[in-house]
Amino acid sequence: MSESLKLLSTTAVSIAFIHTLLGPDHYLPFVALGEAKKWSLPKTMLITFLCGLGHVLSSVIIGFIGIAAGVAVNKLAGIETVRGSIAAWLFIAFGLIYMVVAIRNLVKGKHHSHQDHLNGEKADTLKATPWVLFLIFAFGPCEPLIPIVMYPAAQNNISGVILVSLLFSVVTIATMMGVVLLFRLGLTKINLKPIEKYSHLLAGFIIFISGAAIQFLGL
Repeated sequence: MSESLKLLSTTAVSIAFIHTLLGPDHYLPFVALGEAKKWSLPKTMLITFLCGLGHVLSSVIIGFIGIAAGVAVNKLAGIETVRGSIAAWLFIAFGLIYMVVAIRNLVKGKHHSHQDHLNGEKADTLKATPWVLFLIFAFGPCEPLIPIVMYPAAQNNISGVILVSLLFSVVTIATMMGVVLLFRLGLTKINLKPIEKYSHLLAGFIIFISGAAIQFLGL
């Protein structure tokens, strides 16, 4: 492996870790929804993994298509910016809808714990949560990946493109899962019973804030 590729690989790993850690949307929604919907730890981790996979694969695929088509890096970056804005607004909309459903349930005295059963349209809305998250994360780009893969691509180093993409993807997903795991394990040490009634409302608010942070703060 050349020195330049070693440096690029190290850069990809570092940026993937920092980018994921600084983006609360990469882990807080899973922590909040996992607690609110009483997902088991394995289920929470599986959903986090699948969403992370969709998150990185969409950018990898777009990057590979752009490389094959000879698209300039600034154009690919523009595409990723648009995708990021769409993902942010989807987060905001989903968070608002989730909060509205939670408030309606609270008003009607029908807040739901793990022993409760939802029914009708509300149940369908909440049960679709993992799929909604996956779609949002599939829209959400990994912006730093594009310029990183374009360097070896410019040198016609396909193996370098694959290596950098793989490292970035693995570290991004691993960081997402690691942070979610730490939060979930930490929350087991805290008595959440007093606020359990508002867990769905809090989850919706956290999702909303995550989207707002992406759209207006660029996180």
